[in-house]
This record gives sequence, structure tokens and C-alpha cells, in this order.
Amino acid sequence: MGKMRENPRYNVVSMRISDDERVELENLMSLTDKSVSSIMREAMLLFKARLEALRMERSVA
Repeated sequence: MGKMRENPRYNVVSMRISDDERVELENLMSLTDKSVSSIMREAMLLFKARLEALRMERSVA
């Protein structure tokens, strides 16, 4: 029987990338010892934080 996870992930997202982007992604994986999924999750969190910062900037201006 498989290992039970507290927060199972069932959704799969795929995307097309260039050869150069693939090399860059593989470099990131090697440097950080992280999976593609972990890198993409972190990238989404950083992108979200950046958008929220821009919204805050605009609401102050």
C-alpha cells in the first residue's frame, strides 16, 4: 500500500518550455537539490508576493 500523505496533490499542470529554459531549470534543480515541482511551487509563491507588493504600492500612490 502507498504512503498516506497529509496534503495529497492530485492535480497535474504541464507547460511547454524551450531547450534553454529546460537547461536553466535543470541548473536550478542541481543547485538547489529541489524537484521541478518544488521550484515551480516556490516560483508561484514569489510571483504572488510580487503581485501583492505591486497592489500595495498602487493603493498607496
